[in-house]
Parts: sequence; structure tokens; C-alpha cells
Amino acid sequence: MSAVSSRITIEPGKRGGKPCIRGLRITVWDVLGWLGAGMTEEQILEEHPDIEKADFPAVYHFAAEAGRKANLG
Repeated sequence: MSAVSSRITIEPGKRGGKPCIRGLRITVWDVLGWLGAGMTEEQILEEHPDIEKADFPAVYHFAAEAGRKANLG
């Protein structure tokens, strides 16, 4: 398992190697998709108790960095 940050991990055999939150089976893209569909952070926390409030900034940072890298490339 590689740790992209203290909260975002990538494991080749888990969720197809997509970036996950703290080794959970919840990906960065899952969270962004829920937010994009109109869920609030509070609603996500209620429906997914393994997610912590402090995970959201890590998700946003990871997505911002991925977007920057995509624009370079």
C-alpha cells in the first residue's frame, strides 16, 4: 500500500488501485461523486460512518493535485 497522504492510500488490489480514504474501500472519486450529486459533507458522514470530517480536505487536495497533473500532461 502506498500512502499518497496520511489519509489517501492506493492499494493495487483494492478498488482497482484507485485512491481510497485511509485504506477503506471508499475512493476519492466516490466522495467527489456524492458531493457533485448534491450531498453535503454531513450527509456523507451520516451514511458512511467510517469517513471522518478530516478526510474531506485530503479528498479535495488529492483531486486538485490530480487536476494539475492532468493539465501538465
